[in-house]
Amino acid sequence: MRYHKNGKIPPKRHTIFKSEKGEFYYEQLFGTEGFHGISSLLYHLHRPTQIKEIKNIKDVTPKIAVSKNILPRRIQSMKVQAEDDFLESRKVLLLNNDLKMGIAKPRKSTQDYFYKNAGCDELLFVKKGGGTLKTFLGNIEFGYGDYLIIPRGCIYQIEFQDSDNILFFIESESPIYTPKRYRNEFGQLLEHAPFCERDLIPPTYILPRDERGDFLIKLKKENQITDFIYATHPFDVVGWDGYFYPFKFNIKNFEPITGRIHQPPPVHQTFEGNNFVVCSFVARMYDYHPLSIPAPYNHSNIDSDEVLFYVEGDFMSRNHINMGDFTLHPGGVVHGPHPGAMERSIGKKETHEYAVMVDPFKPLKLTDEALKVEDPSYTTSWLD
Repeated sequence: MRYHKNGKIPPKRHTIFKSEKGEFYYEQLFGTEGFHGISSLLYHLHRPTQIKEIKNIKDVTPKIAVSKNILPRRIQSMKVQAEDDFLESRKVLLLNNDLKMGIAKPRKSTQDYFYKNAGCDELLFVKKGGGTLKTFLGNIEFGYGDYLIIPRGCIYQIEFQDSDNILFFIESESPIYTPKRYRNEFGQLLEHAPFCERDLIPPTYILPRDERGDFLIKLKKENQITDFIYATHPFDVVGWDGYFYPFKFNIKNFEPITGRIHQPPPVHQTFEGNNFVVCSFVARMYDYHPLSIPAPYNHSNIDSDEVLFYVEGDFMSRNHINMGDFTLHPGGVVHGPHPGAMERSIGKKETHEYAVMVDPFKPLKLTDEALKVEDPSYTTSWLD
């Protein structure tokens, strides 16, 4: 991440900072990994600690249906039921100790409450819909193809433009960063990285809300959502600066890395967390060796599972896949193009496919929600 600032900040951190009326602004360190990781300093109109009441506690632990999976799976996530509420719409499909992932189809904006995930960084990928991510650091307009990276502890609301929304989400137990191999020792993205800082869009400044009352913040931690009532509006930040903030990146701003022969999946890497990576498959020129085979070769990811979320276009290595499907290929089991896919790819010059791939380095479990929408015929779909 790069340094960014919005609004009013004092010339020196941890010093007296007052309004023109002589009223104190209240400083907050917002960061991760103790006092070692990246952070930002926020300045509030009111103390951000004023809890009035703690009310309901709701357990949202996903129900595990398959704890040890070795089968290739196709999960038809577009069959997942839509819900009015943003949080209730989030259906976890796959998980391990490092992350949870799934689909959300919310119909309504979060107008009656604010949300804070105090335990996980969140990645929201917009398959359908648009609107505004409203946070205590500012607003981000979003639409189709946007990744929204929301760091843990960020208080936010989502305002949707309409009721037809589809979000692929990841909750990560570790921070989500751009890959280290794309950055130099100073943190700047390298010239040969497939995106640059201009593509990472931070929040725009909004005026602080100076309001007192009862403000509901739903706080999630350790598979529980607890209702906190605070005495002041959480979006009362007059200014902030630092390296820790939400941002967006659109998948169509990923610049593909191509070669004379088929390039391996790491060239598509976009983000990383502890024990997993996120990759973006995008429209690109195919390999240009005269005898190249554009379709991927058969491979066995011994050390990782592989999940693909299909976004747009005709994914050239698969037969009978619908947009919005997930496929899961477990580590240790060989997989590759479906019958006929290799042959069809030969001689093709380009592809217009888009997909998000997640490779966790520890095996994934499947939830009840995943099995409700699974296609059981996928396991044997490579037979001639």
